[in-house]
Amino acid sequence: MEDWQLDFEWLRTQHLVKDTMHRETLPDLNTVLFLIGIQELGRWKKSFSKEEKQDLMHIAVCRLLSQEGFFDFVGRDEDGWPHYRQVLEMPPRNTIEQERLLKINAIRYFQEWEKEDNG
Repeated sequence: MEDWQLDFEWLRTQHLVKDTMHRETLPDLNTVLFLIGIQELGRWKKSFSKEEKQDLMHIAVCRLLSQEGFFDFVGRDEDGWPHYRQVLEMPPRNTIEQERLLKINAIRYFQEWEKEDNG
């Protein structure tokens, strides 16, 4: 994906999340990851502990990188939390490259979500 396409699709995704959550500001990548984690968990509670928030973001990263073949979903634990297993080693990437990869896969995630929701 070219840079301009990524910028356009990421902004579109941010607006989708903002509008869906009835927020005033565009979410950053961490917020999007947190929301994907909640979506993958499948339940919402009024507040999450700091550790649970980290776990939710980890779930999101694993879910997004499973689209690239780096992780496989292995199931849920007794509390219903999803678990993934790393199946491929990630090549070294700097922070900008990591964020780019996560954004591309978050865009795909929400495009799939929109298709399911619409149809």
